[in-house]
Amino acid sequence: MINQFGVSSPYLPDSSIEQWDGEIPICKISNLTLAIQANAYYFGHPTWAKNYFSACHRDAAFADRWQAVIGNWQNKIVVDVGCGPGNLYATLGDRCGKPRRLIGVDVSLGALKMAKTLGYTPVLADAQQLPFESGFADIVMVNATLHHCDNMAKALQESARLVRPGGLLITDHDPQQSAWQYRQLGLWLWKARLPFYRWLKRGGHSTPDEQFWGLASEVHHKPGDGVTPEFYQEILEPLGFSLHIYPHNNTAGKEVLQGNYGRSIWKCRLAQQLSGINPDSPMAALSLMCVARRTA
Repeated sequence: MINQFGVSSPYLPDSSIEQWDGEIPICKISNLTLAIQANAYYFGHPTWAKNYFSACHRDAAFADRWQAVIGNWQNKIVVDVGCGPGNLYATLGDRCGKPRRLIGVDVSLGALKMAKTLGYTPVLADAQQLPFESGFADIVMVNATLHHCDNMAKALQESARLVRPGGLLITDHDPQQSAWQYRQLGLWLWKARLPFYRWLKRGGHSTPDEQFWGLASEVHHKPGDGVTPEFYQEILEPLGFSLHIYPHNNTAGKEVLQGNYGRSIWKCRLAQQLSGINPDSPMAALSLMCVARRTA
């Protein structure tokens, strides 16, 4: 059976689709939380989304790191959960080959329309309630997505569910909890950045409105919150994944895979030092990348 999505029903059953916006299927979202509304609004905003697309996850180190992990996705089925306006594929392009199908999932219709122009097959759905059947994807990518979800564990479990035996699950750019344990002066510095960013009209903070919705979308990106190696191990290992976890700062490329986590920017180092955190330790690396393969 072929549905309007253009693929066999095991990918996306007709019953999971509530309506269509042009060629974009819109699936049911059971619990429309503030976080989901914020992500839908912020990443679908005509100006903010374009600024995000231009500035985030577009650097050479990012592309180098992801290319080293993916290797080759030629003729593979790839799912990008929380794809936003399409930053990941826009940055990698065809340097890893050409996927047979590149499915982009997000809660923001505006972002999905941008991603579609890049070659994504877009689906509007909640990462915590993915509408797809299990075990069809060769590669599932979850970049800078988990910390935008109310329930990070559920979003990770749902993404893992899509991976076929022998397939690959990659997550990246979620804050490592131990790196963000700001205290005392470090915590004060973190809080003081917001009015300063508004004054500078820094990207993501150019107006009070943009800052509010941007911060509302970042549910777990705050001091004392984030992901840990144990978070990935406890969820993925019982599901039959073998995994490697790489702490890194965003300046590091493929050398992350050899244990070189790079150096964080000065303001984060300062906040860590003021909080009693050694900024040159692996626990101070700002992000965790998890590369997990499902055993055949």
